Amino acid sequence: MDIQLNFINRSNDANNSKVVIFAKNVATNLAEAVAWRVIQNCGQGDNHPFVHPMTTQVGVSDSWGNYTPLQHAANGQQFSMVMGTSGDVLRESGPAASPSEIEVRNGLPKGGINAGIYKGGKLYAQETAIRPQRTAVFQFKPTIWIGVASQVVQGQVMNSAIVSQINTEISLLGVASADIVMTGGGPGAKSTPFEFSLANVEYA
Repeated sequence: MDIQLNFINRSNDANNSKVVIFAKNVATNLAEAVAWRVIQNCGQGDNHPFVHPMTTQVGVSDSWGNYTPLQHAANGQQFSMVMGTSGDVLRESGPAASPSEIEVRNGLPKGGINAGIYKGGKLYAQETAIRPQRTAVFQFKPTIWIGVASQVVQGQVMNSAIVSQINTEISLLGVASADIVMTGGGPGAKSTPFEFSLANVEYA
């Protein structure tokens, strides 16, 4: 069941800060992450409802600028980009090495691929420049990361400097719906760090 979330701005922020929500691929040691959702222009007292889907999709682009349709992907599945009679195609190719991982293998004779994991049709995580016969591995904890950042664009990769400044991890394990409340901020010397907390949590 999808998780119904509702961001509420109860902060003292007067700078119209952007709030970014993302996941970390725990199967890699990369410090980068994709800005899955960016909430902007959400004024004091405003709220922004959104859904964290339980289902996941996978999609691949190749070095010729082609993009595959998104396919449903579950933990424990492996997908391979292969050369078919019509050109490059993405196919399910058996089980992944671990039941908690999704694998995307470059089975092409030449050319790199970029593999993307999507939730709700939005890019959730990405592995780029996967060489032939190499495999990208994706694994996620049931958590999201949330924080305030300025130079972020939804669907684009955030660099390690931005990601390292965001240290609020929110567990969604067993959650059916919840408010995510932002507090803190404010002008001048009395400004406090932004904080994010769950409220009105309903469990599945």
